[in-house]
Parts: sequence; structure tokens; C-alpha cells
Amino acid sequence: MNKLLIFIIFTVPIILTAQKDTILKKEFEEAVIISATKWKQTQRRVPLKVSVIKSKDIAIQNPQTAADMLASSNEVFVQKSQQGGGSPMIRGFATNRLLYSVDGVRMNTAIFRSGNIQNVISLDPFAIESAEVLFGPGAILYGSDAIGGVMSFQTLTPEFSEQESPLIKGNATFRAASANQELTKHFDVQVGWKKWAMLTSVSHNNFGNLQMGSNGPSEYLKPFTTIRVDSIDRVVANNNPQVQDPTGYNQFNLMQKIRFAPNKAFDFQYGFHYSQTSSYSRYDRLIEINQSGTPISAVWNYGPQKWMMHHFSMTHNKKSPLYDQMSLKMAYQRFEESRIDRRWNHHRLRTNTEFVNAYSLNLDLEKIKNKHSFFYGAEVVLNDVVSEGKGLDIRNGKEIPVADRYPQSKWLSYAAYLNYQYTFSEKWLFQGGVRASGFYINADFTKNAPFFPFNFQDISIHKMAPTASLGLVFNPEKTSKVSMNLSSGFRAPNIDDMGKMFDFTAGNVLVPNTNLNAEYAYNAEIHVSKVFEKTIKLDLTGFYTVLDEAMVRRPILVDGADSILYNGIMSKTFAIQNAASANVYGFNFGFEIKLPYGFGLHSRFNYQIGYEEMDNGTTSRSRHAAPPFGMTKLYYEKNKFKQEIYTQYSFGVSNQNLNEEEQQKPAIYARDENGKPNSPAWMTLNYKFLYTFHKNWTLSGGIENLLDLRYRPYSSGLVAPGRNFIMAIKAHF
Repeated sequence: MNKLLIFIIFTVPIILTAQKDTILKKEFEEAVIISATKWKQTQRRVPLKVSVIKSKDIAIQNPQTAADMLASSNEVFVQKSQQGGGSPMIRGFATNRLLYSVDGVRMNTAIFRSGNIQNVISLDPFAIESAEVLFGPGAILYGSDAIGGVMSFQTLTPEFSEQESPLIKGNATFRAASANQELTKHFDVQVGWKKWAMLTSVSHNNFGNLQMGSNGPSEYLKPFTTIRVDSIDRVVANNNPQVQDPTGYNQFNLMQKIRFAPNKAFDFQYGFHYSQTSSYSRYDRLIEINQSGTPISAVWNYGPQKWMMHHFSMTHNKKSPLYDQMSLKMAYQRFEESRIDRRWNHHRLRTNTEFVNAYSLNLDLEKIKNKHSFFYGAEVVLNDVVSEGKGLDIRNGKEIPVADRYPQSKWLSYAAYLNYQYTFSEKWLFQGGVRASGFYINADFTKNAPFFPFNFQDISIHKMAPTASLGLVFNPEKTSKVSMNLSSGFRAPNIDDMGKMFDFTAGNVLVPNTNLNAEYAYNAEIHVSKVFEKTIKLDLTGFYTVLDEAMVRRPILVDGADSILYNGIMSKTFAIQNAASANVYGFNFGFEIKLPYGFGLHSRFNYQIGYEEMDNGTTSRSRHAAPPFGMTKLYYEKNKFKQEIYTQYSFGVSNQNLNEEEQQKPAIYARDENGKPNSPAWMTLNYKFLYTFHKNWTLSGGIENLLDLRYRPYSSGLVAPGRNFIMAIKAHF
């Protein structure tokens, strides 16, 4: 009854305001994409599946972070261990098996780990013009890490004036949300002349503790919080167990761009990006309880996450024997992240801080001659990793020696690639690509020698990793497409794989492994799409991916022993090794129907299932293969008004199908009838609107999780928001 009432409340106004004399039957637009070849192409010429998130979609969804923006595509599943985070899962892969690209610059660093990462929140949704998700291996163009997919973000571009007078325009936005007391302020302005243009974008977000829903598993409640009184850690009651305390944080983003085009052939751009968060707690670690009923951790925080990028690009458009278009990109990025932890009623407060200086150079060229299209180029990436470990005795303020998380290291990658397209006819197109990549690692363990019984102090690794792809596109008519693609991808070992040193649980320590090779993925997929009568669009993609020589955590002997003394505790030794294989398969299905009077119906469904080899030779469900999930929405769009009612849902994961590693995390899961951890299915009902009530003013907002359900997305430490009221006002000038 309640669901029916809510449906009536929001659908009746839509029907009453619809203009019955108009029937919308416009042909679906062909999305122009860049991620597949690094040059603009229509999807009809691309054998890979690419999903495009447009600025108009970002505007009505009002995502709080870039991770939420990806989730709003309903084709990317996002895991959160804390509110200051968001780790995407694509086709059964996640973390360092996915690649992030910002304005064509690789964002992945040499310390991207296999555990959940939150680097994507460094990007500001207000500064993103569009985002593209390329599914499956993208190694030909993007190199290492592009196994499950590539997330390519294009930020706002300064515009030139077409008149004698300068072009001046901008936006100011204020947004508030109830579930975490969000207060967000954003401002961007750009000035353009004939040959020069500048753009400035500034955002500040403040997020309070996140409140979960009222109806759901009691295991998700937060009945306690912790304080320290008289030098003793104590548990106290949480006044509101639905409030996830502590999860609040704030963030600042700045982007400055300058563009210069002296003539029609050249286009120069400089971009400066800066992002910084406050410290924030790792919520999933703070809810872990030991057998005696007390918390395992008294402190577990991420320090401020900082990201800075200087980016210079030059584009030259002029036909020559070597190219028709040429792009040169040079970038310098600096990353800073830290971890602060202390065990319950222990006196040592440990802080590990990492700095990465990342330098990159990309040269991309396009040459089209008759039916032949060549996309080729080269890339060089250098990461300089500095790691610092510090310990503090909170009883007296004295320093305690602790190991650095990583050795002082350099990671170098270099590559050349060629992507070739041949257009047989208007209906048939062939694409093939090859890439030759090399990687070099140099690591110095001298600083950590006092902590580990290693028989080495520095190492060097230098190896090659070739990849290839083949694709075929068949367009029987303008309203249909069939494509097939075979591709391989790889992930070169990085500093996190071969050099990380830390105790991941009590009595278990991860130690370096100097004998690592790249892991490879082999993927096959087929895609079919069709538009019927200009009003119905269907698309279906099926895929199968095999991961070979996968880098996984396995037990290892150190000087013939299976344990070492680490931080005063005899700990079993593990290392990342090429010791497993995995396979993932599934499909993605979607349809959109343009209905009369401005209505439309849109739905997406994603199914993926994976299996990975465990250290005892058995197989387990893949940890990063999300359960089936999707979305269905009814929308109405007319003139200056748009609104939508939609459901988002996820299937559950039973205890039997829960990955073995996930079963060791009972704190984040509900209990089944046998008391075993499992991830229940969930579905939310949501409403969003966007109304331009004046040429210079837009009002948007809505209600998420209308039924106030208490649910936790698969593998997440953070419980999702309860009923969430959102309101944003935007001024255009």
C-alpha cells in the first residue's frame, strides 16, 4: 500500500502536466566517444562496449562524489569501506585491475593496491564535462592495469569567443542533503577571447556522519562508539545506532585551465588540478569486534588524501605524411596518502605516509587514408615512491621505530602502440591493435633492513609485456549494430605488489617478493544493439574473461621459515605471487523506450559471475564480481522540466557463494538463518527532478531511498544512506 501511494503521488502530477498533443519519437543520438581510440569517433565504428555519462545526467543525479557519479551509470558497481571513498567494480575486476584516465592522463600509480582504493573521489563531479567507461581490456591504448575496464574523465574545457567581445559565463551551485548533512558549494567561471580562454572551478564539500535507513538487518546498526578516558579505551553507547559515527569528512577541489589557439591548426592547453580531503575514518575497521566483545581497533584513519596535477597538451590538426591529427600530453602529478592506526588499548600509534611523484609523456597520432585509419603513439610513465613509517608512544610522546610501508622505489613504464581500422564498406569495419610495453622497477629496502630478515637490500626488475586485440563491426543499417572483439590486457607488478610490508591481520604479515611477472587477461565479447521505429532501443553485450598468472596473496617462506618476528609478534609470512587463475563471464542488457507526451522508460541489468583459484587448489567466487544489479526508471522531460522515478537494486550473495576472503569479514555482513555471513538483496525507490525556472536559475533535487531501507551494498563496510532529501540551486551567468 505504501509503495502504491508513493507511486501515485509522484506519477499523477507527471501525467497531468504532460502535453498530450506531442509525441516524442526522435531518433536516438549516436554518442561520440574518445576513450576507444583517443580520438573522436561514433559508437558505430567501435567494436568495444563504451558507456557515456553526460553532463545532463550528472546534473539531475546530483552525485556527491565522482564514485557516486560512476554508480549513477548503473553499469559500474561501487564498494565503500568509508564515506570518503568509492572503489568501482567492472566485469568482476576492481582496484588495480581498472584504469583511471583524466583528460587523457593516466591516474593509476605504482602503489595502487589490490584492496579497495578511493582515488576516484579526488575528482570533482562539478568539473567533469563527461565520463566514459570502456568495458574489458583497454591495454592497447592505456597499458598496464586496464584489465576490467577504463574510466576516462574529460574535465571542463575553456571555450573561445566567436564574437569580438569576450565570452564570459559561469555557474554557482549550492547543494544540501539530509542523510549526511551535506553542504556543498561550487563556483566556476570562464572567459574566452578569439585565441585565448581561461576557466576556473572551485568546490568545497562538507559531509557529516552518514545515517542509515530504519528498515533492515539489525547487524548493520552501530550500537557503540569509542572514547579514551584516563588513558584507557572505552566503549560507550551510540545515541543513535543508525548514525555511522565516525564517517564525516570534508573536501576541497580546485581546477584552473588556460587555452591558446594561435590558428586553426594548433591548440595549446594547460591545466592545474588540486584536491584535498580532511582525515576520515576507515569505518569497516572500526566496527570489527574480537571474541571478547571489544573493538579490534581504537584508531583507524586515513590522513588527508591529496592529489595535484600539472597538465600541458598540444594538438596539431594538419594533414601530413605522418598524421592528420597529433596530440602531445605532458603531466606531473603528486599524490599523498596516509594511514593512522592503533589497536585497542595498545600504546603505539602508527602513521604510514606515502608520496608518489608521477611523470608522464603521451604522443598520440591519427592518420586516415581512404578506407584505412591508423591510431598510433607512444607513452612513458615514471613514478617515484617515497614512504615514511612513524610510531608514537601515546603514553609519553616518545617515538617508536616502525617499518615503512614501501621501499623507496622507482617504477618506469614505456610503450608504443598501433591501432588500425579498415572500412570494408558502410556496413563492415575491422579493427586490430598491438602494443609493446616494458616496465622497470628499482626498490631500495635499506631503511627497513632492521625490521626484516631479508637477504637483499635492493632489487631491480625489467620485463616486457606485449598485448593485442581484434575487432569486427557490422552495421546492417543505420539503426542497428553487431560487433565482436577479442583482446588481451595485462597488469605489470608495481611497488605495492612486490615491496609492500605490513601486518594485514594480527599474526599475519605481508613481505616483499622480488620474483613477479605481469598477469594477463584474455577477453572475448559480442555486442548487439538495435533501434526500432525510432522509439525503442535494445542493446546486449556478452563477455568472457580469463585471468592468467594472477598476482595473489599466498604463504611464503623467508630463509626457510614460515614466520618472522614483526613488531614484537611472531607472524606468518605471506607475499604477492603469480599463483592463481580466474575467469569471469556475464552480460549487460539495456533498453530505452520513448513514450508519448514526453515520457520514457529506461532499464539496465548487469550480470557477472567469476571464480578464482585459492591457495589450496579449490575455487571460490571472485571477490570483485558484484552480484547482479541494475536500474529501471520512468522519466518525463518537457521543455524546462525533467523528473524521474526509478528503482536501483542488487541481488544478494548467500554464504555459500560468498568469497572465502569476504567470509573472514563478518563485521560487514548480515547473518542468515544459520548465523553465517551473507549479503542480502536490496532495492530502493527514488525520485529526482530538474527544473529551469528562469534562464539563469535551475532547481534540482529529489528523495533517494524513499522507503528508508537499511541496506549495505555487497562487500561494503559502509551502510548505504537512508531516506535522503537533496536540494540544489544553480545560478548560470
